[in-house]
Amino acid sequence: MRLDARLRLLLVLSGVFVTALVVGDIMGGKLFEVRLAGSWTVTAGMLLFPLTFLLTDLLNEFYGKRAARTVTLVAFAMALIAYGAITVAVWTPWAPMTADWGGYRDAYAAVFGGSRRILVASLIAFLVGQFLDIGAFHWLKRLSRNRWLWLRATGSTVLSQLVDTFVIDFLFLWGKPGMSTRAILGVVGTGYLVKLVVAIGLTPVIYAGHVAIERWLGLGPVVLGPDGEPIPEKQKASGPSPEAFTQHLN
Repeated sequence: MRLDARLRLLLVLSGVFVTALVVGDIMGGKLFEVRLAGSWTVTAGMLLFPLTFLLTDLLNEFYGKRAARTVTLVAFAMALIAYGAITVAVWTPWAPMTADWGGYRDAYAAVFGGSRRILVASLIAFLVGQFLDIGAFHWLKRLSRNRWLWLRATGSTVLSQLVDTFVIDFLFLWGKPGMSTRAILGVVGTGYLVKLVVAIGLTPVIYAGHVAIERWLGLGPVVLGPDGEPIPEKQKASGPSPEAFTQHLN
């Protein structure tokens, strides 16, 4: 079977998206401080999660709502598989020959046992946040009549990541030593602020990716008609009505 450019790009975007989600969840149990105009506490998952923002916007732009939702569900399934594999690995008895590996065995259980909790928290937050992001993105795209890429890219992230950050931080940190409600809210606020800064900072990257895909691969973004549904490729090729959709990169 021959893969055309649009399908190859979808495979690449989906593969990177799933990897970023699963790896970000596994390593997200670590908190670290960023000292920039003060001290900011964020999770290690923030090192990869900005990449998922970019990928979600590109999937929304070039493949539409249904494809973005499908990739979201595939990523969710892969995270479930990762959760199951980690659970089995932690529960599986150690071989007798490792009886003297005390410190290593304890560390293994602590690290991967903790990862299971962050995975569960992330799975719940991920589904809620992603579907909210996809819905908001296409609502803004329809409202702006396919214009102002920056508005739908940033606006959908502002809304969805508020919910995502709140859900995942509370589910993961609640009950942990030293993590009072106030402390958790501090992590939520810091994480959300960082995500907003990243979302705004990624806007030029989204435009660059948009232009690169159109120019180098010859692929156009999904264009929504007045009813909010994607315009078929043949109809776009024949020339859409300027009243329905204009200047999608304004």
